[in-house]
Amino acid sequence: MSHTQINYKKEDEDLILRLSIARISFLRAEEKIFFQKNIDNPHMLALLSIEEIEKKLNRTVSKRAKWNGEENLEFAVKTLVYCRRLGIKTVFIDDESYPSLLKEISDPPYLLFCRGNVQILNDNSVSVVGTRNLTAEGRNAAFSFAYDVAKNGCCVVSGLARGADGYAHQGAVDAYFDCVEKNLNPSDLGKTIAVLPSGIDSIVPLSHKKLAERILASGGCIISEYEPGMGTANWQFVARNRIIAALSQSVVVIEAPAGSGALITADFALDYGRDVFFHKAAFSDAAKIIADNTRLELTKAHALGEVSKYKLENTPQKFLEAGAPVINDYADFCTALTEAPGTRTDFNLNKNNGSEEFLF
Repeated sequence: MSHTQINYKKEDEDLILRLSIARISFLRAEEKIFFQKNIDNPHMLALLSIEEIEKKLNRTVSKRAKWNGEENLEFAVKTLVYCRRLGIKTVFIDDESYPSLLKEISDPPYLLFCRGNVQILNDNSVSVVGTRNLTAEGRNAAFSFAYDVAKNGCCVVSGLARGADGYAHQGAVDAYFDCVEKNLNPSDLGKTIAVLPSGIDSIVPLSHKKLAERILASGGCIISEYEPGMGTANWQFVARNRIIAALSQSVVVIEAPAGSGALITADFALDYGRDVFFHKAAFSDAAKIIADNTRLELTKAHALGEVSKYKLENTPQKFLEAGAPVINDYADFCTALTEAPGTRTDFNLNKNNGSEEFLF
């Protein structure tokens, strides 16, 4: 296909250039910004060879990197058409509505695709994460914590996954609809932000489609760094977790046995200078049984070389030993925010017999 066959309106030129740049996966965010400032139009970008791109970058790219400029431009135009058809918004890293906290990390998304209320992306928020296999206490904890966060005017950030994510989003959504049902003004309530590991036009898991609709109906926002039509690979779940960690000053882990993806989010949070808290539900009797069984399975899998040492050793205990506070509920979380680091001594590890005791 000749590049002259790919047509678009002149007024869309800058947006299509940005969408074209966003699709170049081997560019870092700062390099995408550089191209945005130094390439005049989408057709000029499409005509570049990968060698010319490397020359502009002053570095070589991975041999696995793929580049077809005309195909890239064609997909960028299609993405714009599709986004407009579905009402999907694009928020670039230099836009005013781009989350300021997200800009702080070393690898921020150059572009966020958004559905819903983008104005809340810079509101005060708390990220709530946890395992998919919640206990009954964990389900109640995720829901009630998020409900209280929203009632206090803060947003709830999570990943729309089953388990803790879903219950956290539901708590924030119910706070909104309970307010409406009582004929009260919900404008002062916090909303909820769902970060997808998939293309913005897909809900993962599909069973949360109704929940996603309620998030939008309650004034929330669904975001993804992946364009419409993009599938979901395992690495995208981890990439999604870095965004969840970055969007808030605090991350609250509801329940998370060893190796849980929620603990990867907690690791990201610490790397970004965020505060990490654990809900007491993580250490209930039922949660301890799940944690013990998970640890046993991971130990066997590690011995067989099937899982990494990091996954085996990434446990709630690691974070608590480093000083992460344990909280009872949202009110206690607010209190913990005012306390000096190391004030709480909720965690006590008996080194002599290997048993773990959690004191509240």
